[in-house]
Amino acid sequence: MATIAQPPHAAAPHGDVLVLQHTVEDPPGYLATWLDMVGARWDVFCAEAGERYPASVAPYRALAVLGGEWSANDDRPSLRHAEALIREADALGIPVIGHCLGGQLLARALGGRVQRLPQPEIGWLPITPDGSAAAREWLGEAGDPVVYQWHYDGVVELPPGATVLAASPACAVQAYTVGPHLGMQFHIEITPLKIDAWLADPGTVYPGAVHAHPQTVQSPEAMRAATARHQAASYRLADRLYAAWQRRWRAAAVTVS
Repeated sequence: MATIAQPPHAAAPHGDVLVLQHTVEDPPGYLATWLDMVGARWDVFCAEAGERYPASVAPYRALAVLGGEWSANDDRPSLRHAEALIREADALGIPVIGHCLGGQLLARALGGRVQRLPQPEIGWLPITPDGSAAAREWLGEAGDPVVYQWHYDGVVELPPGATVLAASPACAVQAYTVGPHLGMQFHIEITPLKIDAWLADPGTVYPGAVHAHPQTVQSPEAMRAATARHQAASYRLADRLYAAWQRRWRAAAVTVS
């Protein structure tokens, strides 16, 4: 996929939020915009760019794990490192938010299972919240939101104690909570820039998926038209999700000598 310019690192070596970026083509997107809007100090490290993830998440108040074209089950040291940081965050009460691959890694790290799904989902597609109080807190009250998807795998077994908040016909786990953490299968951080970059170099599987799964995989033309219709609502939903995550941030970062 096409390369997108990386956001700058936060000035402080340890801030409020640690962001784990797996691949160069999947940067923080709207998450970066939102973190800056709320005045958060944040650090991002990109594994594919050769940046080793920190040894510990302890200096931070929250952890965000991004997506990427890799499978959560791939044998990559950086993925196992991310899972170790997720487990440490869980032990320390540091809330994790996982986007697509990040949501899958959250599930794996805490005892769940990820595998290839019968149908991929690529494009702007609706999800159905379960109507619970937790789903309303995270996702709001407005019907079935249309969110951006690009995934072939999904969570097929939840970690112990996890609860599904939303599903779709092709993916039974679109959003879930476990403790203070939120895992999402969709890309709430999506921006038109990211979509354009992905469509410019969509990989070898996508063209066949458009023809094989027309109900769940949109063509580039349909996807761009849907972006014009749904991007503004996606930003509003992201504001709500990120604010709910922020309410769970640890009260103060640990000072490391």
